[in-house]
Amino acid sequence: MSTLTTPRSARAGRELSDAVPMSRLLRVELRKLVDTRSGRWLLIAIGVLTAAVVTVFLFAAPPEELTYTNFVTATGTPQGVLLPILGILTVTSEWGQRTGLVTFTLEPKRGRVVVAKLLAVLLLGLLAVAVAFTLAAVGNALGAALQDGDGDWGFGLAGFRDILVLQLLGVLQGLALGMLIMNTAGAIVTYFALPAAGGILAGTVESFRRVAEWVDINTASIPLSAHETEAGDWGRLAVAALIWVVLPMTIGWFRLLHRELKSA
Repeated sequence: MSTLTTPRSARAGRELSDAVPMSRLLRVELRKLVDTRSGRWLLIAIGVLTAAVVTVFLFAAPPEELTYTNFVTATGTPQGVLLPILGILTVTSEWGQRTGLVTFTLEPKRGRVVVAKLLAVLLLGLLAVAVAFTLAAVGNALGAALQDGDGDWGFGLAGFRDILVLQLLGVLQGLALGMLIMNTAGAIVTYFALPAAGGILAGTVESFRRVAEWVDINTASIPLSAHETEAGDWGRLAVAALIWVVLPMTIGWFRLLHRELKSA
């Protein structure tokens, strides 16, 4: 009696064609961030607080300070705080809500799911920054019309670049810590506590102050916040990003690929 066998090349081709498209994985991850209560309210908070900061600055700042640069800088505060939390929730929600078993059963290649999460959080981060730029423009126009503000628009491409890098770096840092710790509360506390401790050391310990701009990501990001970046600043920021983004993301990626899945 003979049995029919499928050539290995044919099986491999069928498995490749049956793989979940990355576009579908990306849509699923975007829906997870929007459909869940935590993700939805976080996105709403980012939009509302950004608009609120622009409104407060419009009526509280002196007329000579009502410029597009200052409006954009004002929007950086709520977004700099909340966007990294969005990155954290992108990963930790799988483990906190016990949905990882379903996710990684439908797509066993966990690395592809991680890539989809990375793309999803970057897209939402870009959208949030675009909203900030738009609201800042509206605020600047209203400031000139209603408050006799300066109305200067001299921001420049370098300013857009600095803000974009700063906010997306925060999103990636949150994603990296979420992958490393895989617990929402623990990742959020770590995100705020460790850089704050580094800033305190930089301000009080003379020996640490000299290396803080290389190892403390908040210190290394100051030139971007002030829009005064030079060639050396990018090198120091790259080193700090290796420590605070690349290293935890690499370790977290390994943990995520090998962590045991539980349904309850």
